[in-house]
Amino acid sequence: MSEADEACCSTDGERHSHHSAKVKDNLVSRLNRIEGQIRGVKGMIERDTYCDDVLNQIAAIQSALNGVGKVLLEGHMKSCVTERLAQGDKEVIDELLKTMSKLMK
Repeated sequence: MSEADEACCSTDGERHSHHSAKVKDNLVSRLNRIEGQIRGVKGMIERDTYCDDVLNQIAAIQSALNGVGKVLLEGHMKSCVTERLAQGDKEVIDELLKTMSKLMK
């Protein structure tokens, strides 16, 4: 079972995500590293670091954020989307397409 298989969103009127402790720890760890990278880029700007070096760090941050998004999207599709489709809720497809469009900008 992958990390994403362990996620589940409820549809009880309030939307929640229910990630296992393992998935949550993984996501929080990734986000903590990204947060550190962002602070590093801020310091690079303050130190007048060569622009290409800063841009490379920004690319690394974007890639790391995409990784977090991929884990969340996979879990969402394998749990929330499939559950809602099984319940006959076709609106979830439009919601998913809208979200994916935002992620791909």
